[in-house]
Amino acid sequence: MERFHVLALATIFMLLLYSCATPVQENQKQASVEPDAWAKVEEILRQINPPSFPDRDFLVTAYGAVGDGTVDCTEAFRKAIAACNEAGGGRVVVPEGKYLTGPIHLKSNVNLHVVKNATILFSTDPADYLPLVHTRWEGVELMGYSPLIYAFEEKNIAITGEGTLDGQANETNWWPWKGQKKYGWKEGTPSQQDADKRAALFQMAEDGVPVSERKFGEGSYLRPQFVQPYRCENVLIEGVTIINSPMWILNPVLCNNVTIQGVTVESQGPNSDGCDPESSRNVLIKDCHFNTGDDCIAIKSGRNADGRRINVPSENIIIQNCTMENGHGGVVIGSEISGGVRNVFAENCRMNSPLLDRALRIKTSSMRGGIVENIYLRNIEVGQIAQQVIRVNMFYEDSGSFMPTVRNVEVRNMKVRNGGKVGVLLEGYEQSPVENLRLVDVEINGVEKPYKFSNVKNIHFENVTINGEKVVLPEN
Repeated sequence: MERFHVLALATIFMLLLYSCATPVQENQKQASVEPDAWAKVEEILRQINPPSFPDRDFLVTAYGAVGDGTVDCTEAFRKAIAACNEAGGGRVVVPEGKYLTGPIHLKSNVNLHVVKNATILFSTDPADYLPLVHTRWEGVELMGYSPLIYAFEEKNIAITGEGTLDGQANETNWWPWKGQKKYGWKEGTPSQQDADKRAALFQMAEDGVPVSERKFGEGSYLRPQFVQPYRCENVLIEGVTIINSPMWILNPVLCNNVTIQGVTVESQGPNSDGCDPESSRNVLIKDCHFNTGDDCIAIKSGRNADGRRINVPSENIIIQNCTMENGHGGVVIGSEISGGVRNVFAENCRMNSPLLDRALRIKTSSMRGGIVENIYLRNIEVGQIAQQVIRVNMFYEDSGSFMPTVRNVEVRNMKVRNGGKVGVLLEGYEQSPVENLRLVDVEINGVEKPYKFSNVKNIHFENVTINGEKVVLPEN
């Protein structure tokens, strides 16, 4: 009898094991079938919902603002935003006129609405951007100058309207801090290279110095960003024109649910990236125009040790119907990329300028590390560019011991009239090649060299013509 019980229990156990194992095996089989990557876009878009605001208006002029371009309206903006926030939210309205101010700090449930023919002029006096705030500068956290428009750990915030935000940066104020003569720097004048302030910040991050002790204000010459929501949820930036920035322009950091649409960005200064989502999730950039002194859109996630410390990727980034003129690249990943980037979808974009260097650019290094994966472009029209149509560079700036990964990149239905020097330039490591890059229905004209690869794996061209010749790649 005892033996019978043992056999019965064993039989029941095997039946249960089989019944549990069968669905798992079926799921594994399904997972091996790769779905259409673009099917994910609708799912991501369902997670991106612009904030809404109560139907209440707070005119900055009611709090002392004067639109003559000379009266300091900093306190008026502060009071109007505080009143709106305390009332439960609404719009802080900037009527027609020119309003001079220092930094604007947004609060939860506040929509800064700049009407047509209204301009906010931002002070160029660095002292106005003190006290120091918790910010991120070129991918490293610090206590630094306040961004021109800043929000820290707020929810439901917006900048809307048809007006203009003018940082007033030029060769006489912020730009010379870069330390380059073409931006107004002169021998004997201060810059971010003095006492190697930029390098000092980066070294503090490598050494693990607490962020509260990384103080870079007066005498550091580290220029502030224009618009930086930091650790915010539900962000909307819509309709406005943004010009003349000290450096990076739209820089949501560690944010979730961000919509940037119908925005025009014009700034030709140093590091004037148009839009830099950084360690942010669920971001829509739609119907925007970029004419910049650096990358038009550059997706980032922190620099070196500091990026690895925070370890938050940028993911689920949708780019639709944007136009790019001047810039180092149209759609760019990196180089501050140590936290990784995944699930980027760019479609229906137009790029054209003799001063636009590249259409798609991925830049990283063995000092950055991180994983860049699942990058998809389709329906891209390129007029003229200067350098490469597509470039993946794993040797950007410094080298180190953190091997980067770049994989799963697809460009589909791209047409290029004048592609510059090289059509497709891929540069990987022997131990970490550029992997799984696919071009489908791509036509590139006017390039000096069709393509150049070093250390690649599984590069696939389907219906690709370069300078009128169909390209058939050798085994790789």
